[in-house]
Amino acid sequence: MRNRALQMLGLAAKSGNVVSGELAVEMAVKRHQAYLVIVAEDASDNTRKKFYDAAAFHDIPITEFGTREELGNAIGKIFRAVAAVTDANLAEAVLNKLSAYKTE
Repeated sequence: MRNRALQMLGLAAKSGNVVSGELAVEMAVKRHQAYLVIVAEDASDNTRKKFYDAAAFHDIPITEFGTREELGNAIGKIFRAVAAVTDANLAEAVLNKLSAYKTE
């Protein structure tokens, strides 16, 4: 299931519906363009707090998943501590895959 979650995130990235990196995700959240925020499990405490607070303020779902390396590889980048899905349907699909993995 973990691979399916990463593949769904990769599909969202290939379709151009993922932004990554702290600045890009922060702007997407503030502009109400993000429908799901994903923070790497090994992200710093400051990064984790910053995006949990921002997501809560803007009422955006947020989850932790994978390492910075896994998150980056899934979206075709090197290392990424945070990413956001900018399409509602893809965000729901990614969240469903992540939820299914976490309940295993």
